[in-house]
Amino acid sequence: MLISSVHFLFIIFIVMLSLVILLFMIVLLYNFREYTASVRTAGWLKVIDEKISGVIVYAEDEVPEHKQFEHLSGNASFRNMLLEKLVDSEKKFSGSAKDKIRSLFKDYHLRNESVNKLKQKKPHLIARGIHELTVMDVDGAVPEISRFLSHPSVQVYQEAQYAMVRFNGFKGLQFLDTFPSRISEWQQLRLLLSIPVLPAGCEAVIEKWLDSINTTVVVFSFKLIRKFQLLALYPKIISLFSTSSAEVRIKAVQTMTALENPETVPYLAGIYDSQPEDVRMEILNAIRVSKDQCCTDLLKRELSESVHPGIKVNAAQALSELGHHEYLSALAGSENASEELTQIIKYALQEKV
Repeated sequence: MLISSVHFLFIIFIVMLSLVILLFMIVLLYNFREYTASVRTAGWLKVIDEKISGVIVYAEDEVPEHKQFEHLSGNASFRNMLLEKLVDSEKKFSGSAKDKIRSLFKDYHLRNESVNKLKQKKPHLIARGIHELTVMDVDGAVPEISRFLSHPSVQVYQEAQYAMVRFNGFKGLQFLDTFPSRISEWQQLRLLLSIPVLPAGCEAVIEKWLDSINTTVVVFSFKLIRKFQLLALYPKIISLFSTSSAEVRIKAVQTMTALENPETVPYLAGIYDSQPEDVRMEILNAIRVSKDQCCTDLLKRELSESVHPGIKVNAAQALSELGHHEYLSALAGSENASEELTQIIKYALQEKV
């Protein structure tokens, strides 16, 4: 009986030892594989950097031959690494250096790698492919990219939108006609920066976007109006104060202020009482920026009578900006002034100092 138990324990010991050794070997092999991949990657990056540097520094007929690069250029993994490096490098250069990087992209037919990504199912690969084709200015890929404008992945359709605008300018914004989803602030900025000029007659198109049921399309349209000072759309902006969206009304106030029309402040003062609190606060900001004395009575009334602290703060800041320091000091020192009002006025005066 004792011998059987010892034998059984010995077998268990051997099995456990074998498992430990096997686990150790697996970890060792994994680490070796990772180390080998790391060394290979570092070597490839060095070869790629040498090639890119040579192409940028030397004239086309003086670029030194790089046999190792030529040998590796047929390797799929190496080509993808090269493509990634070219895309990253393109952002860092301009002029002839940028053109040479794009020539390297064309010379080694890397478009094929990017186009193949568009055929994948994973959204991040599709988005990467679109980004590569856009950065490398492959305008021939526009038809292939345009079909991703309605892709369910946000990452994919945002890259497709950006590509359309990069390749086609203002015309590339046609997707806004029927676009149903929200456009992020970052995406709006990317699109805005990609439009250097507006074509003649664009006001009619933008006016149509201002009627969109997609609030972010309306907000983006306001940004176009501010950037390019589209004064002809001033009456249309005024009509949007009847919309139910407070966000649209706030952006409308900001846009009217940016257009610097002398009728803006009197108009905003006239509609002030009919607006929700957030919009009224923005109107007070517009009055403060304009430094128009025509709204002094409105500001004094809001500072004394409003029940909303935010409104009081904005009114006090506007009065301070308009130079009514004596009035504010007298009001803060009066016996009837509440502790809240006194603190608000002191804050506004201190901020001015």
